[in-house]
Amino acid sequence: MTRAPVDPALLSPAAPTAPPPTRVVAPATPPVGGPAFGEVLAQRTAGVEFSGHALQRIERRNIDIGPQTLLRLQEGVARAEAKGARSSVVLVDGTAFVVSVQNKTVITAVDPAHMRDHVFTNIDSAVIA
Repeated sequence: MTRAPVDPALLSPAAPTAPPPTRVVAPATPPVGGPAFGEVLAQRTAGVEFSGHALQRIERRNIDIGPQTLLRLQEGVARAEAKGARSSVVLVDGTAFVVSVQNKTVITAVDPAHMRDHVFTNIDSAVIA
């Protein structure tokens, strides 16, 4: 297909003389199966996170963080948050988790064997989960 010649006298001075680039349109991709982004985000932000210090304590003291313990910890943090707590000790089966409720972050963990003579400071609540 040949193009008709363009008369330069009919073009404005600012108009480009080259033809506009060809636009490539990608084919529509079918939606991928799985949960929606909003659902994944809600699941990820609903749980608690562990600080590096807390992870060290959990590993060093061999504290079991199974799914049941984690669920009870999350429920305890949610209860503290509902009451307006900012920093709380959440007790799960004798293990104490010091949690920044606002950030939903476990700051440290103390098992029953290391709890003797332990003093928790800078907390405003305690939850037995």
